[in-house]
Amino acid sequence: MNITETEILSWVASFIWPLMRISAMFIAMPLFSIRAVPARARLILSLAITFFVMPLLPPLATVEMFSYTGLMIATQQIVIGLVTGFIVQLVFAAIVFAGQGIALGMGLGFASMIDPQNGQQVPVVAQFYVITTTLVFLSLDGHLLLIKMLLDSFTSLPIGIGGLSTNDFWIILAWSSRMFAGGLLLSMPVIISLLLVNIGFGVAARAAPQLNIFSVGFPVTLFLGILLMWLTLPDFLDQFSGILTDAYDLIEKVLRV
Repeated sequence: MNITETEILSWVASFIWPLMRISAMFIAMPLFSIRAVPARARLILSLAITFFVMPLLPPLATVEMFSYTGLMIATQQIVIGLVTGFIVQLVFAAIVFAGQGIALGMGLGFASMIDPQNGQQVPVVAQFYVITTTLVFLSLDGHLLLIKMLLDSFTSLPIGIGGLSTNDFWIILAWSSRMFAGGLLLSMPVIISLLLVNIGFGVAARAAPQLNIFSVGFPVTLFLGILLMWLTLPDFLDQFSGILTDAYDLIEKVLRV
């Protein structure tokens, strides 16, 4: 039984290139990219999925893995995986943006904690919304759907020199503005309500200057903010589901699945 060096490199390439696409997605996608999930767990999960996917892949082109063409193929696989996870990451960035706006309106902008998603300090209100939407994301099997779409992309975007086009990146760049529009849409009901309350306190302070409006206004604003968060939470989650659906539609368009 004679095994040549070319055959060994071909077998290694048929394993390494799918592994690059899958592991890149786990690096960028929500929940799996947080610091609480060790890199060893992501690697084991990527290896397990790659072992199951390898027999189902279409035949790969005979390309030297350590050549310039092989380097470009590897780059394309990493870009495809990163883009797939990054699009969903933008949805959770919109949640953080909305939570920051609500926290500033309530006067809780100073109350912050470390966000496990990105390792940065965000207001507690934003963290509450991130945890809630993450539970909704898991209950909808959003992580499983994302993995399935990536695995389907091996058929629609087979491993090769071709991959995402320049037009695909422009589409993603144009859709990224949805992060700000979606975050503003999610936070608008609470922000407008609190703005009207603050305007009322401003009129009261103008009419009665001797009234210490700060000692009265902050507890009332805080209480109304929490009450409005509770009342608007069902609509907030519905809006989140809509933005998440749009993100998956964009992934289908980019990956052509």
